[in-house]
Amino acid sequence: MNLEPENQPLTNQPAGRRFKPLTWFLLLAGASFFVVLVFSLIWGPASGFPEHLAFAAIASVGLAIAGGFIYWLCCWRRFRWVLFIAACLLTLFAVAHAVENWRGHRAWKHFQQAAAAKGERFVLASIIPPPVPDADNFAMAAIFDGLRNEMDPEYRRAHTGPGGLTNVQRFTFNPYRTNDRSYAVPLGTWIKAERTDLSAWQDYYRTSTVDSVAEFPVAPQPQAGAPASPAADVLLALSKFDPALEELREASRRPYSRFPLRYEDGLTMLLPHLAKLKGANQFLALRAIAELNSGQTDRALADITLSFRLVDCVRTEPILISHLVRIAQVHIALQPVWEGLADHRWNEAQLAALDAELARLDFLADYLTAMRGERVCSMEAVDYVRRTRDWSVVMDNSGESSPSSVKRASGPLLLRLVPSGWFDQSKAVMGRLHLELFLPAVNQEARTVSPSFLRQTGEALDKAFSHRTPYNVFAALFLPALTKSTEKFARGQACADLARVACALERHRLAHGSYPESLDALTPVFLAKLPHDVISAQPLKYRRTDAGQFLLYAVGWNETDDSGQIGLTEKGNFDWSKGDWVWRYPAK
Repeated sequence: MNLEPENQPLTNQPAGRRFKPLTWFLLLAGASFFVVLVFSLIWGPASGFPEHLAFAAIASVGLAIAGGFIYWLCCWRRFRWVLFIAACLLTLFAVAHAVENWRGHRAWKHFQQAAAAKGERFVLASIIPPPVPDADNFAMAAIFDGLRNEMDPEYRRAHTGPGGLTNVQRFTFNPYRTNDRSYAVPLGTWIKAERTDLSAWQDYYRTSTVDSVAEFPVAPQPQAGAPASPAADVLLALSKFDPALEELREASRRPYSRFPLRYEDGLTMLLPHLAKLKGANQFLALRAIAELNSGQTDRALADITLSFRLVDCVRTEPILISHLVRIAQVHIALQPVWEGLADHRWNEAQLAALDAELARLDFLADYLTAMRGERVCSMEAVDYVRRTRDWSVVMDNSGESSPSSVKRASGPLLLRLVPSGWFDQSKAVMGRLHLELFLPAVNQEARTVSPSFLRQTGEALDKAFSHRTPYNVFAALFLPALTKSTEKFARGQACADLARVACALERHRLAHGSYPESLDALTPVFLAKLPHDVISAQPLKYRRTDAGQFLLYAVGWNETDDSGQIGLTEKGNFDWSKGDWVWRYPAK
């Protein structure tokens, strides 16, 4: 009787040549990866090779899993159970979506109602400044034609060549040579009591050449022998901008200013005017300093007045970065004011005019405008992700590190599964944190800013975001960076207040021959009301010093009276977070 060997294979195929499930999976995944990669490279979107690799890897794994699952389902009994389980899971998924959508809509509706009772609104139309007639609009002057074109994405796409934009830009007041990003010759730093070195600028302009051609007008020989010779050479170099400057000065007489920003573009809105405006402030500050040193104080005042007009021309923009640039512009514009005061070059009428310009600055009110605008823009970004299920724009503008290619490829796929209610919950969380943690940091009525409150805000945000949830992921991306912005508004207002008091002190000196013993002597003749320290809510610190000078300062962000000592980094740069915020002049 023939007996089968106990270990004989059940098939005629040698045991060593049978394919195991893992082998089938790897073969199917490899073949799918190659096919998908080829199709993606040929017919896919024009993106980088890593993005195509990520897409092919995700697709091949999915196809291999699907193929193995279909093979396993060949048994009808299994297939019936799988259909039943799939139906249950889909039902649960649909119910969960419906519940989350209802909860999100309810949370957002209730938050809006509660906030509306406090006068808060969250629609884009609530923050857009009203239109103004073109004839009265500074931003619609002909000198800004090229700049306005750069705000239009379609125009930029049509006028971009190999070397960048081919647009003709007339509003370009750059005191540095073309493509110079080193800024090797800086302006002075009034907060450190440092003057501008005009001799260094004189040397800079005499060596500013492109292809051996002088980029700025220069005299055949350096103007030597006279005290104002470096200033004369600087003014000669800057005269290349005279025609455009006169056109800008004429346009500045228009009473309103509103640039045609595309608010509907949200985080992708183009803001090329901000860098140009700041560059123009640097140009005007240097020009005013050179004019002061040449004895042309009226011209210097006119340039400073124009500089403050550039600060004011974006004041109605409800965008945080616009106001942060304005604060930087004010620090630049204060340099010639400070240098003129240090050298006693301003007369009574000029000082009164400077005080009028400084009195218009109200960065504490601007803080609330900027924060409300930032809140609406953040919520518009959440709605953008809801509509497109693409959060690449949000990630690119949040300050987070760039996501990997796999995340960029898989993100939109995963976001398709997210309930719409999660986005409403995210907006409610962001709105609540804005109302509770950011707006109260500035007390506009008392005109104070609380660093202690901001430190508590940072701790509250750390606690709120210690565990990421679907409801706080957007808030965790947008909100932490805002805590640093509040300090900039506080110091912007403090510096404007210090400058106003310094002008009043100089007016007192002109009238009485010396600085007063206390600031109380400035009211009501030279100041209707003394500004107080925005940090401590106490009077500004003031005392007369040797050689007929004075020390004026506000308590800094550390909320400690450091006796007028400024904070410095290890490299000698000014540190706003340390020491006091000081107005003083160089020792004679």
